[in-house]
Amino acid sequence: MPPPKIIPDVSQRTLSIIMGGGQGTRLFPLTRERAKPAVPLAGKYRLVDIPLSNCINSGLKRVYLLTQFNSASLHRHLSQSYTFDHFSGGFVGILAAEQTFSSSSWYQGTADAVRKNILHFLNHSFDYALILSGDQLYRMDFREVLAQHEASKADVTIATIPVPREAANSLGIMQIDSENRIVRFVEKPKEPEVLDTLKISPEMMKRHAIEGGGEQYLASMGIYVFNREVLLRLLDNDLTDFGKHIIPNAIGNQRVFSYVFQGYWEDIGTIASFFEANLDISSELPKFNFFDMVRPIFTRPRFLPGSKINGAQIDHAVVSDGCIITRAQIAHAVIGVRSLIGEGASLNRVVVMGNDYYESAESITQNTEAGRPPVGIGPGTRIENAIIDKNARIGANCVLSPKGKPENLDHALYHIRDGVLVVPKNGVILDGTVV
Repeated sequence: MPPPKIIPDVSQRTLSIIMGGGQGTRLFPLTRERAKPAVPLAGKYRLVDIPLSNCINSGLKRVYLLTQFNSASLHRHLSQSYTFDHFSGGFVGILAAEQTFSSSSWYQGTADAVRKNILHFLNHSFDYALILSGDQLYRMDFREVLAQHEASKADVTIATIPVPREAANSLGIMQIDSENRIVRFVEKPKEPEVLDTLKISPEMMKRHAIEGGGEQYLASMGIYVFNREVLLRLLDNDLTDFGKHIIPNAIGNQRVFSYVFQGYWEDIGTIASFFEANLDISSELPKFNFFDMVRPIFTRPRFLPGSKINGAQIDHAVVSDGCIITRAQIAHAVIGVRSLIGEGASLNRVVVMGNDYYESAESITQNTEAGRPPVGIGPGTRIENAIIDKNARIGANCVLSPKGKPENLDHALYHIRDGVLVVPKNGVILDGTVV
């Protein structure tokens, strides 16, 4: 009797590809000196930790990250965070845009980025390619997506999420049939009459147990599963973007299905969405739970001491490792690693990204002699509705707030985006500065 045929687990037959994005202009100035996936998140993480952790928790340990701008800190973070043992066969590799004999241009879009690296991918054995975004906050078991993809005999599967009408005009909206096959796709529909024809029917709402009142629409999450040969065929052209070009063209001649996801999902590609998503983490019942140890979010181990609080008043805040906070008032804030907050400082609705190092006594003396404050937030300083990027030097008795200023503004010391004041990485605000 012949031995039973061993069918590899679907996760072992999948190659994951995370799109690192372009210049990240919507997240400027946080992306001024780093790639978008390397932007700090929730005090101790980076944006890229979210899709990578979802992959690892789903048993997907062969991952490529495609990027092209300011990738040095991203390289460092990945090399220090994601090292698999020799027996797992896992890896996290970075493929940065580079000039070759066949191409001298940057990535022109998501599809173009995959196309230019296709030879790297074909060095691996895989049945499915999972394409992910590097700037979203969500928790998903990709094995469920892959299982549905196989069961429906799909060529392409797109993860979708129900959204209300007011959000539909800024997303790609899908329409599906009773088998979950996508029959129509409209990118960012603006006309009311078009939106009326795209809303989820009551029957479909019931079939998928979609909750929430009002009109609902199925929006693309930018998460795709492609059969290997289908991906090669769909990329055999000059089309540059999956969402704008590849997917709409595939719907008419490929079996393109929807996986309907109903958990928390947030595209944090703008300063406003990034700021609010971070502050939500400090709420009593945050929409995204970093305390889920069944499906943890991984990041670089830093081996920092526990934070030291010297008589501070703290209300609804996340305080990361290695901080020293002295008799400050902190409310609705996220305090990043190694943050130093001086006596009498007041922070309300503030995201402090922390520091990459502890400043030495010699460095403090040198900077003081040069008229520069030490790293951290000085005593008596008041900050509201702001993001303080890493290694910033904020002096004593400063006042930083976007109140009364334009929604968007560029200044030598700071920037305002979406009504949020941002002190850039390594920024310096001298003692007594009032913004």
